[in-house]
Amino acid sequence: MKHLGLTFLCVVFCFAVSQAVAEKKIVCYLGTWAYYRWGVGKFTVDNIHTGLCTHLMYAFFGINEDGTVRIIDPYLDLEENWGLGYVKRFNDLKKLNSELKTMAAIGGWNEKSLKFSKVSADPVLRKKFIDDCVKLCQTFGFDGIDLDWEYPSQQDSPSLDDKDNHAIWLEEFRVEFDRHGLLLSAAVASAEFSSGLSYHIARVSAALDFINVMTYDLHGPWDFQTGLNSPLYEGPADVTERQKQMNTNASIQYWLSQGADPKKIILGIPLYGRTFTLAREQENHIGAPINGPGMAGPFTREPGFIGYNEFCDMFAKENWDIHYSQEQVGFYAVKGNQWIGFDNVETIEAKVQYMHDNDLGGIMVWSLETDDYHGLCGPRYALMNTVYRLVNHGAEPPAPPPAVTTPVPPTGPTGPNVGECDPAGIFPNPDSCQKFFVCTEDGRRFDFECPDGLLFDPVNLYCNWKDAVHCELL
Repeated sequence: MKHLGLTFLCVVFCFAVSQAVAEKKIVCYLGTWAYYRWGVGKFTVDNIHTGLCTHLMYAFFGINEDGTVRIIDPYLDLEENWGLGYVKRFNDLKKLNSELKTMAAIGGWNEKSLKFSKVSADPVLRKKFIDDCVKLCQTFGFDGIDLDWEYPSQQDSPSLDDKDNHAIWLEEFRVEFDRHGLLLSAAVASAEFSSGLSYHIARVSAALDFINVMTYDLHGPWDFQTGLNSPLYEGPADVTERQKQMNTNASIQYWLSQGADPKKIILGIPLYGRTFTLAREQENHIGAPINGPGMAGPFTREPGFIGYNEFCDMFAKENWDIHYSQEQVGFYAVKGNQWIGFDNVETIEAKVQYMHDNDLGGIMVWSLETDDYHGLCGPRYALMNTVYRLVNHGAEPPAPPPAVTTPVPPTGPTGPNVGECDPAGIFPNPDSCQKFFVCTEDGRRFDFECPDGLLFDPVNLYCNWKDAVHCELL
């Protein structure tokens, strides 16, 4: 009986511990456009390590002004017309991990705010959009929706009614999603001056299953000086009230002070850095003057942005001076007039501990495709393995999937123009700045058109805002 009693106590205790661990979420966004990157920067659904995340977010779907969900990239997302069927393949990942939840992220920075504002202001359109979200989940097998409106009353929507309409909309989502057993989350602004403008935080918290607080992009080349992308605390260069809000701790504490349930707060961590070009090489501290964005990564190809998989390899091969800010718990690197503020294993350790210390709901990462998933400069999935291990109190991560180094070709029957398109890749249409075409490896060509208001960016190889694109045809 003594042994049976000890066994029973152990079972109860171990179950309680496992339940406590399971309550902490690891929310992972996938930027699906990484499929179009070159070489080892290409990231496909098959590169996802399904054992490292509790929730996978498919980014992004869009919104139409008529209150329907918009498919942004039909070639990538769908199977029709020889498409890649990414949505189906993404949701099929649950066959590899029965505990995994998949969610459709709707919005994002490039989707802006105005269409969300118009739909949220109309009760009929709000209901239509909610119903279309339910249909999206039921059709493709998503477990819920992540509403990524960036941001109510901001960007191209100055309407101060957005804050009220956003809260009402989420509450209506909650009622309908409860009927269908669907999850509802949102990616939200972090700093007080932004989130205070956009959200009724207590109502948002009550309506959502969890809240993905985007505690990154707190500094970047849009500033007039260098700054860490995602500092944990404020630093000596933060002298104004606004600057003092631009850190993870201040953001999280503001959300908590406004009535957010700590167990619903998911702390965001970037798997990328922000780059700057220094105005003067000799002035390279945090808060140094800049001339604009810095170098682009070889795979992501976006000035001012660089993935962990890009800079960790670069640091190993080149002579960069690495500095640590003890006050802000963050790293920056300097070489000549180039400056990079970044997160790594050490800062992730501090942020996960912060999550535990404040009894938050878990960790969110943006985004999987910029982790070192090929092991270019260390263990594969170095950052995500760190997140998993520390969120789960030292538990070893599951074994990774086999390495994928070659792209998966499109499925379905042979398409038109076989053998007429060479080489493989993404190319601008010579007759229209709004159009582009994709050449597959077997010589097929598929033509696409950017949504209204966007042009094809031949540098970054995606649809971009007009003022960011130089097109000779304009």
